[in-house]
Amino acid sequence: MARFDTPADLPGQAPVIWRRTRAAIPLAALAGVMWPPLILTLLVWPPQNWIPGRDIDWRLTVLLIGMIAVPAGLWSIRRERDRRGRPASRLGVVWRFMLYGGLLAAAAQTVLALGMMVYGWVQSGDLGQGVGATETTLLIYGVAGLPVAILVGISYALWAGLCAAFIAFIPAPEPVKARLGVLGR
Repeated sequence: MARFDTPADLPGQAPVIWRRTRAAIPLAALAGVMWPPLILTLLVWPPQNWIPGRDIDWRLTVLLIGMIAVPAGLWSIRRERDRRGRPASRLGVVWRFMLYGGLLAAAAQTVLALGMMVYGWVQSGDLGQGVGATETTLLIYGVAGLPVAILVGISYALWAGLCAAFIAFIPAPEPVKARLGVLGR
């Protein structure tokens, strides 16, 4: 059985620093965007409509959101590390991606549900049809779609966070210990 003497001995808790190569962050962002279930389903079942508009495939929308969110997440982590020195471990990097990925998915699904609700009001002929469209839209996109969207968002963010944690970061070197007061203060 493994013995853990300090919290840094736990898996994912060792201190990390940014990788020094210039290609590490863009490579981590590219790998994070390429979520395997999304890419595989796009290859196996190609979308019918590739052009953004009314009937775009939801997988392309998710891929487009990922192309914006993953680099933004890396930029946000860089700002937070510059200000506070956190996240200091790979687990912290993955945790932040998962938290903000789930929140982004929930917000995007909520905006979609509200947009579809307003669209239903505009398309309805009278008050009764508008109320019916609102009920149906909120049940489908809000109640049924929100948990699915959050699960997809967290799964995508877990992949992106793992890519960022293992491609853009390396273990921090051991701190130098002061010997005989040479490195004092």
